[in-house]
Amino acid sequence: MNEKDLTGQTAIVTGGGSGIGRAIAIDLASTGVCVVIAGRRAGQLEEVVSEIIANGDRAIGVPANVSLEDDVIRLVKKSNETFGPTDIVISNAGIGGSGGIHDHSVEVWDQVMATNLRGPFLLARHTLPQMRDRKRGHFIHISSESGLEYYPGNGAYGVSKHALNALGEYIQSENQDYNIRVDTVCPGMVVTPMSEGSKGLNYQKCLYPADISELVLWLLTRRSNVKIGRPILIQTMENPWE
Repeated sequence: MNEKDLTGQTAIVTGGGSGIGRAIAIDLASTGVCVVIAGRRAGQLEEVVSEIIANGDRAIGVPANVSLEDDVIRLVKKSNETFGPTDIVISNAGIGGSGGIHDHSVEVWDQVMATNLRGPFLLARHTLPQMRDRKRGHFIHISSESGLEYYPGNGAYGVSKHALNALGEYIQSENQDYNIRVDTVCPGMVVTPMSEGSKGLNYQKCLYPADISELVLWLLTRRSNVKIGRPILIQTMENPWE
């Protein structure tokens, strides 16, 4: 049973130019949410915004690198000026970084941590004050199955996703009394630009962005007395790796 009407709420969706973020942005807009789509590629953002507007819904695109605090400040400011205070934050932007811990370059390690962990932290840091003042808000972190398991060679990516899960738990515990929710979704293998071309991957047995978006919409509209206490694993019944 869904209880919440999202019409008129404002959502920031990072990594919204493709893949999971794109699907979430389009689906959110279709429910009446005013969507602010962030990403590093302006062309992709424009395509998604155009599709949303063509459907009669509301959205803007803001080119931004979530690992940079000045960009996040500008993103939140633009969102506030255009649609009002932020109600929903979807932290979806992420980059890969595999390899053994002993093989990782410091540069790659820092890049992965900056996008996958510092990005969601910065978004929380600059939206939580207004949410706490209004006593309302909802964060959804798109993590990974790699944030629950320990796969050898998963390197910085896996570590960053484990840390992202912990970040969500801290934000929830510190802000529950302010009617602020945090949900963390841990998808298995999803067909996205990041996974396309992976050797031995059977796309027919993978998740698709729409699967994740449907779960996100349920999390945002579920009854207010229903709490999801831990990161949510969503995966396929069949092994997608041949």
